[in-house]
Order: sequence, then C-alpha cells, then structure tokens
Amino acid sequence: MEEIRYQQRICRDEGRVTEFLTSMRVGTLALYSEGEPYAVPLNYLWTEGKLYFHGLASGRKEKILQENPQICFNVHKEYGTVKDDMPCHADTAYFSVTMFGKAVPVDDAEEKAAAMQAFVEKYMPGYYKKPLTAELMRNYKSGHDGRTVQVYKIVPETITAKENSATKEELFNK
Repeated sequence: MEEIRYQQRICRDEGRVTEFLTSMRVGTLALYSEGEPYAVPLNYLWTEGKLYFHGLASGRKEKILQENPQICFNVHKEYGTVKDDMPCHADTAYFSVTMFGKAVPVDDAEEKAAAMQAFVEKYMPGYYKKPLTAELMRNYKSGHDGRTVQVYKIVPETITAKENSATKEELFNK
C-alpha cells in the first residue's frame, strides 16, 4: 500500500473517521475485472469496523465480485472552495475515507438480517413496525425480478482518511 504523500492532510482520529463513515449515506465501490475498472455509488452501512452493502444477486457488480472480491471503497464530502488571493492556490475543503479489502458475501441469515435491519434504521428510521428476521432473509425475493438480495461485508485491510478543513470565512461564497 502506497503511503499518502500529503502527510499534513492525514486524519488519524479513529473517532472522527467512525462518525464520518456512520453519518454519510453514499460511497463509491471500485472493482476491477477483465482489464477494466468499474465504480458504482451505493448505500452502505458502517458498524463495528465493518462495511456492509447489498443489492440483487445478479448484474455486473455481482459478476465482478464473484471473479475478484478485491475492492476499494471511498466516501467523501466536499465543504466548499477555500479562497486565496492567488488563483492557482485555491483549494477544496473536504473529508474523505478510502479503504481496501475483500467483499465477502454474508451467508449467515442472522448476520444478514441484523445488517439489513441496521440499513432500515439508518435510511428509514422508525418506518417499519417489525424488525427483520433471519427467516425473512432466507426466503426474501426482490419484487424487482424475484431474485434474492445479496449482502456483502468488507473488513478493511487498509483504511485511510484525509481532510482539509476551513472556517466559514475561508470558504468562497458567491
């Protein structure tokens, strides 16, 4: 793994990284297959040092993950453009996290149900009256095309965070 070159931008505060990953809603999953990169934005769940995502058990993403489970996952947020009197010195305020690892299918129905329940609570808190069960996850078929839902888990092998913070006064505001 290559070191981050711009050392002063590294964030080593695990609490801030965890809060950021927990609060954000969309990340980009990057894959590689047959000589081509493929990146797809998706909803995710960060819990207990693991990242979960889900989707239909079909399609390009599923095919690539079966062939090559190595992934890169990135979550970022831009806060604005940092002003400078010299045009070439303008910068961007941001926070980003990048992780590398393997995407492993979650086959255990209890773990799958717990992950999907956590997704429901993250994206639609309080909407459903009953919690998801392992039995439901074993038998659930998508209304989209009747296929099963696949849940993946990533335990990061490497995780890095970078930031460039700025005050409101330092940001360009048109």
